[in-house]
Amino acid sequence: MKVALKSAVLTALLVGIVFSSGWAKAGEVLAGPVSARVLSVIDGDTLDVVARVWLGQDVRIRVRIEGVDAPEIRGRCPGEKALAIAAKAFVTDQTSGRSINLTAIRYGKYAGRIVAEVVLDDGSSLGELLVI
Repeated sequence: MKVALKSAVLTALLVGIVFSSGWAKAGEVLAGPVSARVLSVIDGDTLDVVARVWLGQDVRIRVRIEGVDAPEIRGRCPGEKALAIAAKAFVTDQTSGRSINLTAIRYGKYAGRIVAEVVLDDGSSLGELLVI
């Protein structure tokens, strides 16, 4: 728990440094593709990934899947919870053991999280698979 908190604080600080240094601009979009490996599925629309950003340089970050707003696991409605669990299981099944690419990458509204199109190794869009 302490490691996760330290990691979140460090990520927030790094995001602040990047924005204040002029390295990244609000509204900036990185076209990608950036290769990544899924560490865990948080819910039906968010992944925890390690992305290879440069030779020997990996970044661990949360990725919100572009165009998807899945039901919340912490929702009050039993029906919403059931749909949220099903969405998470689907995303877990689709990403398990597969490499992904991130495209159209931009900062999300929460520090330390990005929004991106997630493309599976067969070229399909995870977001499109979720909405079909």
